[in-house]
Amino acid sequence: MKTNDWRTDKEYIALVDDLLAKPEVQKLANYTQHHHSDRLTHSISVSYDSYLIAKKHGLNTRAVARAGLLHDLFYYDWRTTKFNLGSHAFIHPRVALRNAEKLTELTPMEKDIILKHMWGATAAMPRYRESVIVSLVDDYDAIHEFFSPLRARMSQWNMKRLKQVLFDDK
Repeated sequence: MKTNDWRTDKEYIALVDDLLAKPEVQKLANYTQHHHSDRLTHSISVSYDSYLIAKKHGLNTRAVARAGLLHDLFYYDWRTTKFNLGSHAFIHPRVALRNAEKLTELTPMEKDIILKHMWGATAAMPRYRESVIVSLVDDYDAIHEFFSPLRARMSQWNMKRLKQVLFDDK
């Protein structure tokens, strides 16, 4: 699952192009997500990766693509903004759902996907398999994004060490 592949996937683009064209969605690029990515890139990644899984298993690709794109539709830095009503994990799915409902009509499945995408960190049980997919892909992509710079440094270090072993230790 490579994030940039979505740009050439005509089926996927047809499902989300209207949302990607909206300034409210494009505005997500202005917010850092998991330290090393922006929220728009993260949302596209979750959307596309979930779409690929749903497509492979014959599930609702439209719902996972669209709700995956909108699952983090909020406009604040979650590391610094605090709420009296609960944690960010509890609050932001509700904020994202409210913002998404202002942009487009949502199916019950899409609403469930957005609202339950923090399953595991919250007690709200997903109603659909598609909701579980987006929740798990969100976790996977968050971890991948957070550790990608470390993996890149480790890879460089390993290549440097390999070259030393192969060419310098003779």
